[in-house]
Amino acid sequence: MTKPRRRKGSVALSSEWTERGVADLRAIDDYIAADNPAAAERWVGRLIAKAEAAARLPMAGRVVPEKRRPDIREVFLRTYRIVYRVREGSILVLTVFEGHRLFPRASADAGDE
Repeated sequence: MTKPRRRKGSVALSSEWTERGVADLRAIDDYIAADNPAAAERWVGRLIAKAEAAARLPMAGRVVPEKRRPDIREVFLRTYRIVYRVREGSILVLTVFEGHRLFPRASADAGDE
């Protein structure tokens, strides 16, 4: 599985990941890899790249309707939601999940810290 990494040396904010966010990526990777390990690697890489792109323009993401807080935002990759909190100097990826699922309760609490 491709690991999330922090961006350094750019004008963009860095992207950091909660344990929940990393666990979500692993679960997505495991699920897809059961049928196609190469596709799993590519898909998780695309999810990570989308989160890193959000760090370049963090306020361009949509405010998460379930939270209604301007610092909790999300971007989409197909039907997947990548939810992050905008902080000074970084974004913190809270969770990644398939959009047809309900918003994870533990992730909602992580945004309140």
